[in-house]
Amino acid sequence: MSTPASERPPASEQAPALVVDGVVAGYGGGDVLRGVTFAVPAGEITCVVGPNGAGKSTLLRVISGLLRPRRGTVTLRGERLAGKSPRQILKMGVVHVPQNHSLFPDMTVRENIDLGGYILSDKALGGRRRQAVFDMFPQVADWAELKAGALSGGQQRLVEFARALMLDPALILLDEPSMGLSPLVLKSVFQAVRQLNARGTTILLVEQNARAGLKLSRHGVVLENGIVRLSGTGREVLEHPEIGELYLGGAIGTEPAHRLYATVSPSPTGTMTSATRSSAAAMSFSARTAITDGLSFPASSTRPWENVLSTRMTPPARTRGTISAQYAG
Repeated sequence: MSTPASERPPASEQAPALVVDGVVAGYGGGDVLRGVTFAVPAGEITCVVGPNGAGKSTLLRVISGLLRPRRGTVTLRGERLAGKSPRQILKMGVVHVPQNHSLFPDMTVRENIDLGGYILSDKALGGRRRQAVFDMFPQVADWAELKAGALSGGQQRLVEFARALMLDPALILLDEPSMGLSPLVLKSVFQAVRQLNARGTTILLVEQNARAGLKLSRHGVVLENGIVRLSGTGREVLEHPEIGELYLGGAIGTEPAHRLYATVSPSPTGTMTSATRSSAAAMSFSARTAITDGLSFPASSTRPWENVLSTRMTPPARTRGTISAQYAG
């Protein structure tokens, strides 16, 4: 089993659990990652943030073996991963929880969790692992006989976390675990991430909710246009003025110069408009971040605000209504 956080030496005294060095990878001849290099300290949470299209999910696919890099290396505790199959990498202790829900909806929660240990040849070991998972996540044990498809999005995410523990992984890759969740459910999901890390598991987290993800993490990496723009502690990244301005709506303790907020109000029209509080204000609005449950948040953009836009769009059915974006300059 993994070493609990209280028994681990400081990260500075440990070799990195994962090293990504000069990775170039993409799809159909086009490179999404263009020389990505960073290290993931053992036993810690590292969060990768950046705008949509930066290559965050592609990075996780390379690490888990779903996508082979054209150049560069990925090593787990000194052993190369590039060139190995996803199954081989899984056996080495790397578990990938994808962005989209991955449970089998017509199977029970217990059956889905058991599938997390499908490569285990010892059934008794699988039973012990399942019981340990239920002890760690008692709410998941309560849902054991329910069909996975009957659970809410947040509940399914917790089951996916629980299933990831069946192989006692050395590294868990979490791709956008907060996607589409309400603020209340988001809090419980991030608490579950802390529980995973508290047992000693190294976690590489990709998170669109950059502020929440970096607050949760000991280390942060900013990925932009397929390259690492900045890395450091989570707090260093949060407080970096340029990064805070571009991705977080302003760094901690500062008054952001430009903030764009999106809110949802009931209306059948599904019209999105952009407005400024100053005729001189200018911005470029990219409505890519999911808008859920009337939550107000800084919307991300791939570049500094440039032109005033008025965009018409149809939101998802459950959030359809008038979506207003307001520039706060």
